[in-house]
Amino acid sequence: MDAVAEPRITGRLVMRWALGLAVGAVVLVVLLSHRGDFAGASHRLTHLNTPDALVALGAEALSLASYAALQRVVLASGGARLSFGELYAITLANDAIALSVPGEPAVSSVYRYRQYRARGASASASAWTIITVIVAQAIGLSLVLVAAILIALVSGSSHVGPGVTGVALAVVVGAGVVLARRDLVVGLLEGVVRLARRLTGRPRGPLGDRVDATLASMRAITLDRRATAASIGLAVGLWLCDAGCLLAALAAVGARVPWAGVLLAYGVSQVLAALPVAPGGLGVVEGSLTVVLVAYGAARVPALSAVLLYRLANYWLPIALGWATAGGLALSRRRAVTATGALEGD
Repeated sequence: MDAVAEPRITGRLVMRWALGLAVGAVVLVVLLSHRGDFAGASHRLTHLNTPDALVALGAEALSLASYAALQRVVLASGGARLSFGELYAITLANDAIALSVPGEPAVSSVYRYRQYRARGASASASAWTIITVIVAQAIGLSLVLVAAILIALVSGSSHVGPGVTGVALAVVVGAGVVLARRDLVVGLLEGVVRLARRLTGRPRGPLGDRVDATLASMRAITLDRRATAASIGLAVGLWLCDAGCLLAALAAVGARVPWAGVLLAYGVSQVLAALPVAPGGLGVVEGSLTVVLVAYGAARVPALSAVLLYRLANYWLPIALGWATAGGLALSRRRAVTATGALEGD
């Protein structure tokens, strides 16, 4: 058994997911109450500018590629050498889980951990990669938010104050310290394990020994300056490519791009999507993104059309491709195990 435990489906988890679906449903009902807007959006979606729509899909593919490259950089710091193709497939499958399965981010993290381990990565490198990638993503999104707020402030059309910028900068600094000081992360995890043992008596026995060994091994992993810079750059890149998908979607439906607030609208929607409410921010992202775009000058119907196209590329298509990829990875793994067993039996 690996050091990462299988997340359990609890009553609290089910209630949280149900609440998220309810919130998303309310937002969608509010949107659907404007049937005229949806009729206009449907018309625009059937008359897309094909080159711009393809650019939107390409931008989303590049965002996923940046995420795969980010994992590769961090895994390499722990001595694990996985191919880009393997990590891109894992990224697709992980994205589908993250967007559609309750219990995030625990479920997708466990999935990635097991995929890393199945391909030869050590327990410590796998656990460290999951933590480091999350921190790098937080830094990347915070930097994007800082840039978005500054653009809105300079344009004189910002609906947020300097205090929000300060909070975002604090997140960047704090996350940067965590990324550079692995001992702080490991120390925090060790404290969580000690507290869990006091309260529940677990983890103990063989699992507890594996957890302790993994944390001890993580202290030996280093992320040098070049790897740190590459990680942050790739994290910023994956968010900007995803934002580029939204920009291309706006162009594809013929909407006027509200340059002063489009990046801010994107950043706000991603923060809401990260909240553990609805899977993938379903309903919440669509509503918030449309509202902020309209607040910054986009016409309602074109903005809604662009958001629906963006979510098709950012949410629904990755779910379909990701679950197909997850099935392929599982089948490939099963065949490998069967072949290994057959060789051992000879």
